[in-house]
Amino acid sequence: MQDLAAVDTDEILVRINSPGGDVYDALAITNALRNHDAQVKVQIDGLAASAASFIAMAGDEVVMCRNSEMMIHDALGFCMGNATEMAEFAAWLSRASDNIASIYAEKSGGEAKDWRKAMTAETWYTADEAVAAGLADSVKDTSAADDKKAAAAHFDLRVFAHAGRRKAPDPFIPAATAAGPSGKEAPVATLKEGLAERLGIEADADDETTLQALDEALDERATDDTGGGGAAEPSVDQISTVAAKHGLRVVDSTKWDELAAQAAAGQQARDEQVAKGHASVVDDAIGKGKITGARRDHFIALMKVDSEGTSKLLSDLPDETAVPLNELGHSIEPTDVDDIKNVRESDAYKGLEG
Repeated sequence: MQDLAAVDTDEILVRINSPGGDVYDALAITNALRNHDAQVKVQIDGLAASAASFIAMAGDEVVMCRNSEMMIHDALGFCMGNATEMAEFAAWLSRASDNIASIYAEKSGGEAKDWRKAMTAETWYTADEAVAAGLADSVKDTSAADDKKAAAAHFDLRVFAHAGRRKAPDPFIPAATAAGPSGKEAPVATLKEGLAERLGIEADADDETTLQALDEALDERATDDTGGGGAAEPSVDQISTVAAKHGLRVVDSTKWDELAAQAAAGQQARDEQVAKGHASVVDDAIGKGKITGARRDHFIALMKVDSEGTSKLLSDLPDETAVPLNELGHSIEPTDVDDIKNVRESDAYKGLEG
């Protein structure tokens, strides 16, 4: 840490090949790298396991060499004592593990509780898996001559649950998108490399070439979106395509007004036709003596509510239910007492009385 503090440079490359070590020593190293003014690049040459894995998180950029590995797990240690001392040591281990999980979460953008689960399971990552999990930013191509020399150190991994990634289960990959390096400003080279890859230009292209390629890509996108140059309004076909995806249809406003007017006229004609039909059914019932004329409006209202039920009701009523229509007889105008007497004694009159 004293040697690191004495380094006066803009960039520091930290190369890691370690199975880990003491938690507090590793935390001190992590913070020393975090607090340095230089841009820190961490390169995993072979293995970054246990405490070495969270030292790696101090890098503004973390690069995994091909075939390198990373391992995270809960803090572990040895304790001899009574039950109280054992419980206190267990609580310390849990607090230390929560603290370490927060370091992984800060780097990856995930939740500390999820990283704690991965730590409890002892999770091993290949280079590509570490990038996918957000613990590293990229995998370095080691085909260059200066990188052909492999890391020479070998470690006894028997203290761990798994002896390397090939003997471990598939790792935990957080759902959250990696938040990227935290702390000091991210290296510009990473942004330029990403732009270069997306724009299809060389990674070492100068700023002018990069900006020109970006302008061309934006112009091409504008042309594709509008069917022409510049920022023209979208075409009717494009709007129709978008509307169709949502079950909608684009109609010219004049045409829409015509359709609306036609629909209104059609509905009015239909309403009049239905009203005439209702009146016809009710008037037919009146004509057959099923109901009286005074009840016409009442039954027409019923027809509007339930035309089928009301029609059946009127159909089931026998004719002349309310108004008898067949002639039972007729009277004569009496002129004198004898005529009245004759009328009263007539069969027709007796029939009426009956």
